[in-house]
Amino acid sequence: MSDTASSGSGSGDEPRRTSVSKRGGGDPGSRGRTTIADGVVEKITGLAARDVVGVHAMGSGLSRTFGAVRDRVPGGAKSSVTRGVKAEVGEVQTAIDLEIVVDYGVSITDVARAVRENVISAVERMTSLEVVEVNIAVSDVKLPEEEDDEEEPRLQ
Repeated sequence: MSDTASSGSGSGDEPRRTSVSKRGGGDPGSRGRTTIADGVVEKITGLAARDVVGVHAMGSGLSRTFGAVRDRVPGGAKSSVTRGVKAEVGEVQTAIDLEIVVDYGVSITDVARAVRENVISAVERMTSLEVVEVNIAVSDVKLPEEEDDEEEPRLQ
């Protein structure tokens, strides 16, 4: 008749305790594999390179022209973010090739150094891949009086 009679170990109200054995071993965050596509590294690279003062555009004049046409077509192949960028991604390392157009009057070697530093920093921080090389080809210099290839009127 006391309260202890109804609160015995046989009641269904108590949490059931079971022994938990560790399964799979190791940290759960390290179980499995993460793969990073070439396109992911290319996008990160394109954005990081464009952030550098003195980089006018990415890609050669011909690729920018074709890219402008592709951008107007629904489902166009390559986005302008990755234009002029090629990445080869392995399991733990990546190599990157860039083609840039620089503004007239800037030091090309300083711009190239700043692009490398910014790209390596962004890619390694975001992907944990080791960037083994960033090859930069300067394909053109944008003169102040030249019109922009990419400032063409949009189709209505």
